Amino acid sequence: MEQPIYKLWMMKYTDAWYKLSPEEQKKRLAMVEESLKKVGGEMLMMRVCVWASEEWLAWGVEKFPNLEAVQQHALTLYTNNHFLYIESTSYLGVEMPPM
Repeated sequence: MEQPIYKLWMMKYTDAWYKLSPEEQKKRLAMVEESLKKVGGEMLMMRVCVWASEEWLAWGVEKFPNLEAVQQHALTLYTNNHFLYIESTSYLGVEMPPM
């Protein structure tokens, strides 16, 4: 059964990110947004948490139409060396059924 997939992620930038020019940083962020849009995903929320967490800079929740979209987005990020510029962890889930 196909159903929406939710992705919770937590991230921080690596030293490689801070070596990029502001223009290069903007291009990289635009690539992530474009990839998400291309697969039919959406950013539900993105929050800064550096003031509350010594491990992570920010966290967010994305919604994808299906697992294939999650995989395609991850492949795009991977082939564009996205993970050179961030350290992250993420969790996937689906809507909880009524109890």
